[in-house]
Amino acid sequence: MLQTKRFTLRALAGALALCAAGAVQPQAPITLHGASQFSDDHAFNKTMLKFEELVKKYYGKPINFVLHRNSELGLEKEYFAYMNQGKAVDYAIVSPAHMSTFSKAAPFIDAPFLFRDLDHWNKVLDQDVLKPVADEVTQKGEVMLIGYAGGGVRNIFSSKPARNLAELKGLKVRVQGAPIWSRTFGAIGMSPTVIAYNEIYNAIQNKVIEAGENEAAGVEAMKFHEVAPNINLTRHAITIRPLCFSSKTFAKLPKDLQDAIVKAGKEAGAYGRQIESSEDQKKLDALEKAGRLKQVPFADRAAMQKLVDPVMAAYAKEIGAEQIYARINAIK
Repeated sequence: MLQTKRFTLRALAGALALCAAGAVQPQAPITLHGASQFSDDHAFNKTMLKFEELVKKYYGKPINFVLHRNSELGLEKEYFAYMNQGKAVDYAIVSPAHMSTFSKAAPFIDAPFLFRDLDHWNKVLDQDVLKPVADEVTQKGEVMLIGYAGGGVRNIFSSKPARNLAELKGLKVRVQGAPIWSRTFGAIGMSPTVIAYNEIYNAIQNKVIEAGENEAAGVEAMKFHEVAPNINLTRHAITIRPLCFSSKTFAKLPKDLQDAIVKAGKEAGAYGRQIESSEDQKKLDALEKAGRLKQVPFADRAAMQKLVDPVMAAYAKEIGAEQIYARINAIK
């Protein structure tokens, strides 16, 4: 009986010791997963790596980041869906065109001919004019827009040069899926078609289309200049590329980490804008110097703008973005 009692006491002591050890065991660090279609040479990756650096700095506790590069987890459209569902991807840079399911106004903030120049674009972002769109995406799509990267000036790359409106007429050009892109390019006189981003190269090579439109970083990364070496300097858009974070992931994180993510997101977005806007022309010049593309001056940008303005105004009214459009136009 005494031996049994001693054994029971030893077992109880052992169990209590295990519980005590478990209570003081450190929790495993949180791991956040990002995604990108590109390598670390691209401005988007540089922005997300800066975000990682800043979160670690402001959080001050162990945390792991895994950035899935080179389309390992698909394309931006998939990243947004994953963030909405709270699985696989916690943060990514995503084109507003992929947010249209949850906010009709989201693609409008990246529409062609919305910004006069980089100075105007920066003022719009600094004055937080886009907050209503960000709020709608967060509310309906459960994805937070924690910073704004971008700043690339988009031009039309094509298999043949286009120096004016007449030479653009009937051009078979790939556009993003948001309706505003097809409408504006159609108003200019081109023949727009929606094709997946990763299919553009083959579509031009096989003469399904003749052209696409992108900023310098995208042209370089996807090697579009190999099949469409003429960069027609239409300067029709300046990109806004939100740094996004899953609301479902965010809700599970401790408050001090949430605060670090919000602060780091804003700063990383500004860092990304500076990188892409400063690198843009340098990339085109370097590619031209290497004989890989030709920059083609475009004479009719003002005429293009005149054709597009009524389309933009009508579309803003249709999607309930009239106030945002008016505020953007009012900024000098």
